[in-house]
Parts: sequence; structure tokens; C-alpha cells
Amino acid sequence: MLNRDRRSDYDEGDLEVGDRKKAAAGVTGVAVAVKRSLEQMGLMRSAETLLELNQAEGFDCPSCAWPDPDPGHRKIAEFCENGAKAVAEEGTTRRADPGFFARYSIAELAGHSELWLGKQGRITHPMVKRPGATHYTPIEWDEAFTLIGEQLKSLDSPDQATFYTSGRASNEAAFVYQLFARAFGTNNLPDCSNMCHESTSIALQESIGIGKASVTLDDVHHAELIILQGQNPGTNHPRMLTALEEAKQNGAKILTINPLREAGLVNFRNPQTPRGVLGRGTDLSDLHLSIKVNGDLALLQAFGSLLVEWDALDHDFVQSHTRGFDEWVEHVRDIDWDEVVAATGLSRQQITEAAQMVRRSKATVFCWSMGITQHRNAVATIKEICNLAFAQGNIGKRGAGLMPVRGHSNVQGDRTMGIWERAPQSFLDAIEKEFGFDPPRENGYDTVDSIKAMRDGKVRFFLGLGGNFVQAAPDTAVTAEAMAGIDMTVHISTKPNRSHLVCGRTALILPTLGRTDKDVQASGPQFVSVEDTTCAVHASRGPLKPPGGHVRSEVAIITGIAEATLGDRYGIDWKAMRDDYANIRSRISRVVPGCEGYEVNVRRPGGFILPHPPRDTRSFETDSGKAEFAVSPVEVVQVPPGHLLLQTMRSHDQFNTTIYGLSDRYRGIEGGRRVVFMHRDDIAALGFDDGDFVDLFTRWDGDDRERCATRFRIVEYDLPRGSAATYYPETNPLVPLDSTALKSNCPTYKSIVISLTPAGNRDDECPDVLGTAPVGSDWSHKTTPEPKHLS
Repeated sequence: MLNRDRRSDYDEGDLEVGDRKKAAAGVTGVAVAVKRSLEQMGLMRSAETLLELNQAEGFDCPSCAWPDPDPGHRKIAEFCENGAKAVAEEGTTRRADPGFFARYSIAELAGHSELWLGKQGRITHPMVKRPGATHYTPIEWDEAFTLIGEQLKSLDSPDQATFYTSGRASNEAAFVYQLFARAFGTNNLPDCSNMCHESTSIALQESIGIGKASVTLDDVHHAELIILQGQNPGTNHPRMLTALEEAKQNGAKILTINPLREAGLVNFRNPQTPRGVLGRGTDLSDLHLSIKVNGDLALLQAFGSLLVEWDALDHDFVQSHTRGFDEWVEHVRDIDWDEVVAATGLSRQQITEAAQMVRRSKATVFCWSMGITQHRNAVATIKEICNLAFAQGNIGKRGAGLMPVRGHSNVQGDRTMGIWERAPQSFLDAIEKEFGFDPPRENGYDTVDSIKAMRDGKVRFFLGLGGNFVQAAPDTAVTAEAMAGIDMTVHISTKPNRSHLVCGRTALILPTLGRTDKDVQASGPQFVSVEDTTCAVHASRGPLKPPGGHVRSEVAIITGIAEATLGDRYGIDWKAMRDDYANIRSRISRVVPGCEGYEVNVRRPGGFILPHPPRDTRSFETDSGKAEFAVSPVEVVQVPPGHLLLQTMRSHDQFNTTIYGLSDRYRGIEGGRRVVFMHRDDIAALGFDDGDFVDLFTRWDGDDRERCATRFRIVEYDLPRGSAATYYPETNPLVPLDSTALKSNCPTYKSIVISLTPAGNRDDECPDVLGTAPVGSDWSHKTTPEPKHLS
């Protein structure tokens, strides 16, 4: 353990806590978007990108997966503040060239923050860290492919390799990637969905026969009631606010259920309307329930009990299209209201008022995100959302349905293209028919199981298609040690991140094009395609010159690795797919359900919508052929006295693990990130004051190791008693690898029992882990203060 002055390691001296905002977006959002764009891209480059962002003939935002309006209804500025930040990060003129990697050793890079790493710019050359080396050095593409191919061919089994995918990969890249992994011989295809919406995928698949949203954007606009549960649209998918505003103008009511009352749930100041600029904006929530963390399942069953009591049910839909209704009714009639009140932190009166909104609505859209999916009981909770939709017939009619809001652009498309460790046998059959080989049939490793397999020596090779795996994954110390212990790590990336510094014996960084970049291959300019959260598939064409002549597309990189590894095995023409992506799309049209005529359909302005039987025809591809009611016991996390239940969340100045800056202005936080939000009564009860610095601890029943995250400033905040909130990835070290959702194996980032001690009081017992790289067999913990001026 390294001894050090923790105050110098985590200098939050510039952190300021101010007033919380009561409205989202507005002129300030425009000003921030313009400022960040000009800082990183300059005037002309900013105009060139932002005016094509989310346009029918432009490129898809690399941030969230919110759907676009029809081509004729898009605004000139069809993007939000955080979309502009994402584009600025990718379209930056800054470069991390070979000189950058020569200047800094891996250990020195590990001493810098994630913010600093991301501000160093686009990677311009393939880089390698050879065994025993302290620095990354340049490598030619052919040699890089040969190194990777030799490593893969040296494995005792294909299952000793794992192939991770981030949501930013295009449909074309995802399809080729899964094809390569399966031709190599493994279904080890973990992805970021395993860490976010996997609970949704499992619950919906079992309930309605398809793991996707059953609504379109038009349904949101024409709903009578929209329930927003476990989400913060003002930060995580801000363009949703425009859709909510239109729904309100059409007469919709909005019920929000979230521990924190976020600015984006209160009022929206649309910067593209006079009311948003000069007026008071649009009030969104008609009722907000500040629910205790992990209380949603109990609340939903209370809603169900009241709907049954009032006979506010669609009996025709239930009888014609569902199974298990009677068992569900019997279950919810017997709920224990004292248990519900204790689990939710809400009064019976509050719950009844909300249920009356559900009762009165004839068309309800149920929206949720990771505040629902990342709990032990997440699958059961989502099935309970489905139960309510079934009970009132809110499937397959205008203005109604189920809407999981995906957090990353094309994470859903990647799954459609076959990025799944447990792909359906029908999909594997289609692969066999199209390519002439029998793909592996056994389920592979998901994200959590891949980490365990690396830790246990069962996986020796890791390839990451995008993302920042070490920072995104749970149990940071275990994840980093597992990654550092394998033979080879390979990352296909646009910019430096923490995962590049957690190296296998040999490590490679392969620089790739981003969404903003032009993609030209042997047959000429290419486009790629993506799928949004409502199953709409459309084309994306980057406008910018690539950051260097040595940067290659995702498809080119994957096919190059495939050729070096497989040669002509199975006769797959990797070069043809690389030279012209239309050849990939023709394969997709014959393999992926709903993608017939893919090349023609995706070229249409606005693309096309994939079929969705529950939405389209009220048909359900479940075992029974009907929508399945589920009966789930009300289970909540038991929090011992003197502890709190912690949820992790994003700042307004980040997207997933990408940190844009140190401003979370909606919550009043400026200049820092190491804060823990707590109710004033909890602060006092635990013997602290607002502004104190504390260390956070947790224990997991499955092992005897105490996990910790150090030096967080307490911030008094309006959230339920017994609940706390912090930003990730700083608190990912607290999430035990084995603490996952039942059935989905999704890490429980929203349900961590913590205790607090004054900062530094247990210094020798608290090995702090920030996700920094291990140097030799020791951990490098040193961090530098955030630079005042980033170059």
C-alpha cells in the first residue's frame, strides 16, 4: 500500500456547491454547447458537424439513442447540449500522436485523471506496449494484425478469448465482429448492455417475446400519461425533453418517479422557442414521487393493487392477449401496505394520487432507464411495469406502450446484429445457412463472467471494440487486476482512456474512425447504419476528414484481424466486406430477422422501423403465444442501521465514462466530482456536517474483502432518507463483482449498501482504487490535479 497525503491526491479545493437549478436547457445550454464546440473544433469545424448532426443525410449522434423526428420535422439544430459535447470530444483538433506516447510512460499516464486523458485528442497511429516495456510505441497495421492473429491462434481454446463491444459500434461493424468471433469459435461476446439494460432485455423477452421498446416517437407525442421512472432525461437524453414538451402541449400528464427531483423532470426551457428563451418554459411533471432507492417494485405492485380494487382494467385485452392474470390479481390484492410504505418512503396518499393518474389514462407510455435496471430485483421490477401495461391494454395502440430508454447510441443495434453471448438458436442457424459453418452453440461469457474468467486464468485475450472497459465495469480493483494478468489486451479506440493503461503482457491500441469522420474504402465513400431506442434504423455519414492517414474504420480493423487469424477459413470474403459495406448489409438482410431489403430500406431518408409484433399486431412470440403476467415477491435491499443505500449516476458533464468537464450545474456542483449526496437528517444522524469529507465503505456477503472509495465531500440534497448518490466511475470500486441482478447478471450499480467514516481515519485499511493502471505488481495511485488550461 502506498502512503501518501490523500488531500494532495484528491484536491477538491476548487469544488463549489451552489443552488440547484429548477429548469433544464435554455440559453445556458446553448452557450455551453457553443463554447465547448469552439474550444475543441473551432468555428468552421463546429458548423460543419453540428449542422449535419442527426439530420437525415448527416450522421448519428455518438451519445444517446433517443429517436429522431421524421425527416420533414427535424430542426436545423437537431441536437442537445450533451450531444454537442460528444461531437466536440470526437471532432476535436487535438491529437494523441506517437510523440504523446513517447513523452509519457504508461505509469505517468496512469497518474492523470480521466478528464485529462480524454482531452489529449484523437489517437493517430496504432500503438503497442510490448512485454516489459514502460511506453507505448508505434506499430504498422500489418504487424499489429499479425501479432493479434498469432496470439489468438496460440490459445488452447477459442473460449480463452473474449470480444467486448461498446454501444458506439455501427451495425456493419457489429455484424462483422460477431461473425469473426463465431467463426473463430466462441460466443464470448460481452457488451455494454450487460452493464446497463440487460435486465430490460431479459424481462421484455420473457414478458412480450421481444427485448425492445413497443413504442414509436409518435406514441410519446400522443400519450395521455407518460411515466418516467428511474431516469434523468435532462442529462442522459436531453432531446427527450422536446418530445415531452410536445406531449404536454397535446394534453399529456407526466408522472415522474425518481429518488432525486432532477431539473429535467421539473421544467424545460426549449432554446428553440420564444417561450423557452424569453418565457418560463414548460413545466413537465404533474406529480413527482421521490422514491427510496430500490422501492420501485413495491410501488408498482401497489399501483396494481389499486387498479384491481377500482376495476380500472382492460378485460378484453387481458382475456384475448395475456396469460397469468388471475395469479397476478391474487398476488397484488394481498400486498402489505406497511411494507410498501417502508420500501418506498412514500405515504399511501401519495401512492394513491399517482395511481389515480394511471387509472384515468386510456393511453400510457411507461419509460424507464438504469435507475430501474441496475438492482438485484431489476428483472422482476420491469416485469411489474409490463403487468401494469397488460392490465390496462397499453400495448399495441397509439400513445401507449413500453419504452426502455437506451443510454448509448446503437447499443440496441449491436444486439440486433448478434452481439450477445446467448444468441437465439434461430440466429445461429441463419449464420450457418449464410456462411456455411456451424457456429458455437453454447452460451458465452457476458461482461461479469468475462472478468471472472480473466481473473481465474480462463481467458487470456481481450479485444474491446470501443468503450472504456475497466472504468465502466464493476469492482474496479478486481477488473483491473484481471485485465493486467492476461496475455494480450487490444482496444479499438478513438481517444486515450484508462483501459489503455491496464495492460496485458502485450497491449495494443488501434485507432478508429468515429461517427464524425468520413469513411472511404476501395469502392468509394461508405456509410454505416444504427438503430435507436424505438427500433428505427437509419444511415449515418460522417462529414470530417479523418484525424490521420493511419486511422482505419472499425470494419477495416475487424476484417484485418479476421484475415490474420482465420485466413480463408470457411471461405468468408472479409476483403469484400471491407471494400464495400453494401456487401455486409446484403448478408445482414439474409441473417437478421426484420432486415430483409436492408440496403434499400436504410438508404431512405429517415431509414425504416424494424418489425415489433406486440406493437404491430398485438402478437407475442412467447412460449404461450401471449403476453405473460408475472408474480414476483416484494424484495428490497435490507440496509443495516448506520448505513445508506447508494446509487451511482452521471454528472451533467459526462457521458458514461467520458468526462467532459467538472460542471454539474443542474445539481449545483462546480469544479469537482467526488461528492456524496445525502439527506440532511442522515448527515446529522451519522454524526457529520454538510461539507465534511468522508471515505465510503461496503462489504459483500460473498467475500470478506472491504471495498472503499476515498475522500468524498458530503453535499446536503433533497433525496429520501436512507438513500445516497454519487457519480460513477469514481464509486465503481464499491460495486462487488458478484452483486448482480437475478437472471440478467447486470451489476447492481444502483443498490450498494455503504457506511461512511471521516476521510483518512482508516487510511491503512482503505486501499484506494481509481481504476489507475497497475505498475508491475503494485498499484499506481497518484493523481494530478485537474489542469487549469488543457492543451
